[in-house]
Amino acid sequence: MAAEQRPATEAARIADQLHRALHAKAWHGPALLEILTDVDAPTAAAHPIKNAHSIWEIVNHVHAWTGAIRRRIRLEVVELENEADWPPVADKSFAAWKRTIESLTKEHDTLEREVAVLTDEQLAANIPNRNHNVWATLHGAVQHDLYHAGQIVILKKAARA
Repeated sequence: MAAEQRPATEAARIADQLHRALHAKAWHGPALLEILTDVDAPTAAAHPIKNAHSIWEIVNHVHAWTGAIRRRIRLEVVELENEADWPPVADKSFAAWKRTIESLTKEHDTLEREVAVLTDEQLAANIPNRNHNVWATLHGAVQHDLYHAGQIVILKKAARA
């Protein structure tokens, strides 16, 4: 079996990791969208674990942070608090769940495209009001996606128990 081609730049490598975390071919196992494939709206909205977020709330949170990361890598000051950090689920319909997944995918894919063309100088730039740079922020974004993917796997199992 041939080894995969390594992306040419550091930015392209990070964009590749973002892609793998959301779409497929993540080293650890299923990517976020693969985990969500068989989740329907009622399961997404359920709270099978007391005092824990629902799958839908977690997806909204990941979406919010994907947008925040896009703005932060443009060196904008971005703080997410309360409902901006954990957007509530207002409409629990099947159509709304489908729109939620589509919106997350679009936002994440846009982040990947923007990251892929960053220069090494842009990756080294400090994020305003933070003690880290764009490079660390983007690696954190991958880690954030996968952290919440793991939570979703547990919630799916709890919902089906």
